[in-house]
Amino acid sequence: MIRAVEWKEGRVRILDQTKLPGETTYIDCEKVEQVAQAIRDLCVRGAPAIGITAAYGMALAAQTSALSSPSLFQKEIEEAGALLAATRPTAINLFTAINRMKKIMEDQKGHPIPSQRRALLAEANAILNEDIDANRTIGRLGSALIAFGDGILTYCNTGALATGGYGTALGIIRSAWEQEKRIAVYVCETRPVLQGARLTAWELHREKIPVVLITDSMAGTIMRLGKIRRCIVGADRIATNGDVANKIGTYTIAVLAREHNIPFYVAAPTSTIDLGIASGDQIPIEERDRSEVTDIGGKTFAPEGVAVSNLAFDITPAEYIQAIITEKGIFRPDQIQGLKPSV
Repeated sequence: MIRAVEWKEGRVRILDQTKLPGETTYIDCEKVEQVAQAIRDLCVRGAPAIGITAAYGMALAAQTSALSSPSLFQKEIEEAGALLAATRPTAINLFTAINRMKKIMEDQKGHPIPSQRRALLAEANAILNEDIDANRTIGRLGSALIAFGDGILTYCNTGALATGGYGTALGIIRSAWEQEKRIAVYVCETRPVLQGARLTAWELHREKIPVVLITDSMAGTIMRLGKIRRCIVGADRIATNGDVANKIGTYTIAVLAREHNIPFYVAAPTSTIDLGIASGDQIPIEERDRSEVTDIGGKTFAPEGVAVSNLAFDITPAEYIQAIITEKGIFRPDQIQGLKPSV
């Protein structure tokens, strides 16, 4: 199984996804600052993977702390959590994982520092393992919606690279393929950072799952030609009313799917649900550096000085979503408010 992030020999090992598919390079983080930078730079990305990485970042801060005072030690770990929380604003999994680690610190108050270190690392490992288990369940449940020979359109990357392992939307595709449903997968390139072309196509191709890479602007035509029977995407945050934040361009796919009477599914663990917000209007949308839009492979294609908008995510309203597939079951968007996220 591909591992986007893992604890290895007292360090946080991150697969540098900015180098894929051409180069498989790992970053061995020895300080929490390196972990935060890796999240900011998209070396690790995908909502569940970001949360797992942040948890390991806090465990790393605990392991490397030289403080002997329990109170100062806890303050240092809290500061590490704040540093990690400031990296990316949209994916709720980041904050869910950090809050779990903070709860462990609260429970460990008064315990010796070695005990606190062990507890924090154990919790980070638990977050990783729970995500893998959730993904496999999502895959099994979601594959029941896939028929033999279906053409499936997916967007961005929701596989092992974006999670603890196996994947969410891609986990459903994997599960359907393992059941010999003879599916065909169409992958949008996902501009501007090309997660579909660089990462999803790579994951599927290496596992010999039939994949066709298309430009984002081809999605409507591919649907009109009758090649798509299902659309399945992931999520970075799901609001109480079932609105979904996901990679920019997801909303466009949902609108096109509705126009062509194609079911549009969202696959995500319950840790992605944010019952603290009423609708997608309240989800903070990250805006990233202009160079992601103007440059490809280090070469600038846009006119110098041109205005650029680089919103990293968009909101798909609940009305466009047929079902949300979680490890707790398959739900209509209006049923999400009855779910208690796994925290």
